[in-house]
Amino acid sequence: MKIKNNSKTTIVIFLVTFFCNSMVLFSQNSTTPSTLNKNKESLIENKVDALLAKMTLKEKIGQLVLYNGSWDVTGPPSDVGNKEKYEKLKNGEVGAMLNVTSVAGTRELQSKVVENSRLKIPLLFGYDVIHGFKTIFPIPLAESASWDLEAIKKSSSVAAKEATAAGINWAFGPMVDISRDARWGRIMEGAGEDPFFGAKVAVARINGFQGNDLSGKETLAACAKHFAAYGFAEGGRDYNTVNIGEYELHNTVLPPFKAAAEAGVASMMSAFNEIDGIPATGHKGLQRDILKDKWGWNGFIVSDWASIAEMIYHGYVKDRVDASQKAIVAGNDMDMEGRAYEKGLEQLVKDGKVDEKLIDDAAKRILRVKFQLGLFDDPYKYCDENREKNEIYTKENLEASRDVAKKSIVLLKNNNSILPLKKNIKSIAVIGALADDKDTPIGSWRAMATENSAVSLLEGIKSAVGKDVKISHAKGVAVGVGQRSFVRELKVNREDLAGIPEAVQAAKGAEVVILALGEEAFQSGEGRSQASIELTMPQQKLFEAVAKVNKNIVVVLMNGRPLVLTSIIEKSSAILETWHLGSESGNAIADVLFGDYNPSGKLPVSFPRSVGQVPLYYNAKNTGRPSNADGMVFWSHYTDEKNDALFSFGHGLSYTSFEYKNMAISKQSFSSGDKITVSVEVKNTGKVSGKEVVQFYIRDLIGSITRPVKELKGFEMIELEPGKSKTVSFEINEEVIQFYTVNKKWEAEPGEFKIFVGGSSKTALEKDFSFK
Repeated sequence: MKIKNNSKTTIVIFLVTFFCNSMVLFSQNSTTPSTLNKNKESLIENKVDALLAKMTLKEKIGQLVLYNGSWDVTGPPSDVGNKEKYEKLKNGEVGAMLNVTSVAGTRELQSKVVENSRLKIPLLFGYDVIHGFKTIFPIPLAESASWDLEAIKKSSSVAAKEATAAGINWAFGPMVDISRDARWGRIMEGAGEDPFFGAKVAVARINGFQGNDLSGKETLAACAKHFAAYGFAEGGRDYNTVNIGEYELHNTVLPPFKAAAEAGVASMMSAFNEIDGIPATGHKGLQRDILKDKWGWNGFIVSDWASIAEMIYHGYVKDRVDASQKAIVAGNDMDMEGRAYEKGLEQLVKDGKVDEKLIDDAAKRILRVKFQLGLFDDPYKYCDENREKNEIYTKENLEASRDVAKKSIVLLKNNNSILPLKKNIKSIAVIGALADDKDTPIGSWRAMATENSAVSLLEGIKSAVGKDVKISHAKGVAVGVGQRSFVRELKVNREDLAGIPEAVQAAKGAEVVILALGEEAFQSGEGRSQASIELTMPQQKLFEAVAKVNKNIVVVLMNGRPLVLTSIIEKSSAILETWHLGSESGNAIADVLFGDYNPSGKLPVSFPRSVGQVPLYYNAKNTGRPSNADGMVFWSHYTDEKNDALFSFGHGLSYTSFEYKNMAISKQSFSSGDKITVSVEVKNTGKVSGKEVVQFYIRDLIGSITRPVKELKGFEMIELEPGKSKTVSFEINEEVIQFYTVNKKWEAEPGEFKIFVGGSSKTALEKDFSFK
């Protein structure tokens, strides 16, 4: 068709051309977020590859070296060992530093690398940011008791904001180890005993640390730890041997790590322990085969402190050179203070004993995270003195700490509704050494917290009530004796009963006694396993003496692990599990004691009746002899104790009550690609509004391997006014009933199942369904 060349035609052609070009431009610029992310990832991969191609073998190995900042990094090091580290930094032979916790320190070391090394590759700065940086939140086990994933995410995001303001860009958290043994000191650092719940908490913490964009100034690289099975140490003794089977490993230990990998966690840390004879740091099946190859995860693995070199003590390698070979082949990318990679890898490659491609892969993974953090664009992006001055330990952050803390409290017992206390109560006796303790609430793994900076229980109570309330305080018996230290054993008082008479006198005339019992901060944490998890003898004697003169005893527990409470359970009117709650501990506890907040916490871990029961967990196997139906002794039990927990997983009371009824299931069976829905009506039958964590469990009755008697598969927190009801629903599809089967893969097997819904793992309502 011939177009005449007149003005009208020209205008039409112009408009059509402009419109078409605009649509093309619009389509090019309106790419989806996933496309933009892929483009960004592709660009980073190109940059990593280009940089790697320029690096010498020594420079690549340097990226795999992590040093401790054990000297005053703002001045020249004085000893020989640290002078050597300093020179290696300037030569670009170090990839990361830990325990450098200020803008001045991180700027100084970053400048030494960027201004002196050949390729100017910036450093990562790592730190144990476990439950806060300067503003301290509840210990992770306590936060998990909130069952509030948004609160847990908020805690990590505030910690990330403060840590990045102090120059940190990499946090050695979250710990996602599943543990069933209350003797293990580091149980305080995780989310308890359940793999499904642990996976949810792990993702919440990672999202809090890393946010939506690692390149943001207020986010940092997270590190899921400890890979793997660290929480299964024999006897609950830290660093000890682990012996578990393949199916236990996949079904119980690995799910939180897999969830972390899928959430894009930047790094993972290998574990100190061995598994069935192979140290985790040198375990190729775990690190390279499962994590990197099978799961397709592209972050990097860092050893725990000197754990590569510690394979010598395991009897797995003969020296550091041998250790470096075993670790790099197994897939461990970075050596934390083991001094093995820098000693052995270069010669191993030259001798043909280690393929340089393994070094390339490890260095590439570390460089990738540095690019993702934006360190190559601005090595000093975390070195902002104004942020350090204005964004750490703020009023806003302390308010967030208080909010998370009160949500983490679990009401274990409340006879005759003694709680909440009225604020116009005439007199209160606050008893216990922990009651006026401003340091214990900070807990272990306290980062940059100032000693004695927490609000004490006594301070919180005084702030909550009027001046007309008579408050007396008696220390009672000491818990810890001497100096508190992260690296030294805490001496615990196990004999001195001095102070009991004074406490008894205070309790006699009081309307109610608030008795603080439990553990000091450094009775739990790394290297702090205990054979006994009962209250100390002096504390038990204190309780007994007070109980003789006052029946209205509210026990406030402060502890980092489940405790055996059988000695106080009968004579206490109420028990409030407050853990180690952080900076705002006293105020948060007072919020709950006096009803300003209705407790909503639920236990993420079982509380045993006796230490002889541990390891103890709700999702156990049935055994071939689960009951004594015939009245004989030949069944799985103790002759001197019950089998079940004193307080079970998921247990937690409220100042109101909830009724579960009208449980329904959409259909009795489903098949692949289909789903069913289970619903239950929950009603607030009390007089005040409250929150309830509705929990959904299943049981697979017959499997290719034996299955637990009950497994958590979903939960939802709801809030109801008095008399109000809500129907809560959970979907069951093929993924929900999958497990690691005898076929050595995750799959759903056909069969019969039970569903349980309620307010704890001791649920009452149940239904049956089948998968075909």
